[in-house]
Amino acid sequence: MNILITGGAGFIGSNFIRYWLGKYPSDQIINLDVLTYAGNLENLRDLENNQNYEFIKGDIGDADLVNNIVKGKDLIIHFAAESHVDRSIMDSGDFIRTNVEGTRVLLDAAKNNGKIRFHHISTDEVFGSLGARDKAFNETTPYDPRSPYSASKAASDHLVRAYFHTHKLPITISNCSNNYGPYQFPEKIIPLFITNLLADKKVPVYGRGANIRDWIYVDDHNAGVEAIIKKGKIGQTYCLGGANELTNLELTKKILELMAKGEEMVEYVADRPGHDLRYAMDYRKAKKDLGWEPKTDFVEGLKKTIAWYKDNQSWWKNIKSGEYLEYYKKNYSNR
Repeated sequence: MNILITGGAGFIGSNFIRYWLGKYPSDQIINLDVLTYAGNLENLRDLENNQNYEFIKGDIGDADLVNNIVKGKDLIIHFAAESHVDRSIMDSGDFIRTNVEGTRVLLDAAKNNGKIRFHHISTDEVFGSLGARDKAFNETTPYDPRSPYSASKAASDHLVRAYFHTHKLPITISNCSNNYGPYQFPEKIIPLFITNLLADKKVPVYGRGANIRDWIYVDDHNAGVEAIIKKGKIGQTYCLGGANELTNLELTKKILELMAKGEEMVEYVADRPGHDLRYAMDYRKAKKDLGWEPKTDFVEGLKKTIAWYKDNQSWWKNIKSGEYLEYYKKNYSNR
């Protein structure tokens, strides 16, 4: 296949490109990424000389660029998104431009160029917040976004479905729980805590650490996306979860334990405004219809993740210093 992947220089997108080309080495992949703060071509350095992979620096909101790139594509997999909740609370503008308007531009390009198969990557956060004893989210859970980030993703999900119903665009959507693994930008909780501890710095825990998240190893997520592309029913949504619900404090203590650090390294900080209590995903539909379920034991996945950050300290130190952004500003221009 000839595939366009948006946001492929980010955490999940870069892992997906590596995963896909590992399984389908004869497929052609174009990676379209504007290289915002979370996009980093170091994530794909090992693929630079792969003849079946091409990087294009560009904005998914640039309609002319997008229309040119999608011509002749068999599949679009849309990872590109502004995704950090705290940043959306400070300024929601980029989230609306990228997550809503950028998605519209991609959908129009797919529609106008032969109705290209379109898979949209979304999040569990569009469903809102669960109580401690509530049933997990599933594909029929009403949307109830509670942050500017999740509201922008909810809007993009609705747009994707609207293009299916209105224009018969062949789409699928996946809503996934929190990912973790290598190459994750170190402002997210797991890489932030790992890299802080490697630098002998304290880890900031919101409130009392009572918020609950469901964690999935990134390549389990990628396998779920692959299953949807290969076996999913057009027009359908699939929830992908990790079956690993932990409070943030439980997660923190597990990281401390695996890194041989004590609880004196925890610093409790003021809670995030509108902080959702709990997310959890019911993935029975994906298991029944696609034969997919997560494979990675959480502790083993966390050990692998810690080991990766230990072995790749120059990668995250360049990010925390901002050096990687200066390099790409100088060496890559829009095409």
